[in-house]
Amino acid sequence: MKKSEHQDSEVRMSLGDHLEELRRRLIYALIGVAVGLVAGFVFAKPVILAMEVPFHRAMEDLGKPAERLAVLSAGAGFDIYMKASIWCAVILASPWIIYQLWAFVSAGLLPREKRMVYFAIPFFVVLFLGGAAFFNFLVAVPALKFLLYFDDKVFDLNIVITLQSQVSFMAEMMIVFGLAFQTPLVILVLAKIGLVSMRTLRDYRRHAIVIILAFAAVFAPGDVVSMIALAVPMWLLYELGVLLAYFLAFKKTPAEDKAQS
Repeated sequence: MKKSEHQDSEVRMSLGDHLEELRRRLIYALIGVAVGLVAGFVFAKPVILAMEVPFHRAMEDLGKPAERLAVLSAGAGFDIYMKASIWCAVILASPWIIYQLWAFVSAGLLPREKRMVYFAIPFFVVLFLGGAAFFNFLVAVPALKFLLYFDDKVFDLNIVITLQSQVSFMAEMMIVFGLAFQTPLVILVLAKIGLVSMRTLRDYRRHAIVIILAFAAVFAPGDVVSMIALAVPMWLLYELGVLLAYFLAFKKTPAEDKAQS
């Protein structure tokens, strides 16, 4: 017992060591962002042009002329280009950033929790990109058509959309959908580390649906199309997470049943 306590005292880091480790991991993360920024400068313009496409398609579907997006001040285009470069850099460097954060906090995790983090990191990136792509290719045009139609037909407004507002709208909603698509992964991780049971997931399904609807109402851009397009996939992803939790976390193999009996 004394030997174990002695080993624990040798392994345990002091506050100064923790702060030094945090500083080192933050520097590594920033280096990753800097490397990603080089690629961000290359991909920023194609990304911005891709974010313009849903607006032009929505305007064409409404029978409006496909006008160029406007800017309200000199240098606004350059400002958007720099911001888009940073976004691209953070997204490209996100696996490296997550790994550095994980390396800092891993000392306080149990072995099975560490294994779950290793399992979750690549799926986090894939699900985030999947959610962003889902909004960009399937939701953005119908949502913009609804909003633009409302502005045009209900209030008879002269529609002038700036490049900055369009890019901000697309970026914010892609982030929201990317985070929403983490639902099955979050459920599976919570089940694997024992924070939720199968009975809890079943009994609180209605509560989960209410939370999903509230999330969609708060973070969708305010139109019915976007709310439904966000809430329905989240509900389906929740059900997928429950299934994954059952088969990967709770269902016992024949060998486990035999050992338990």
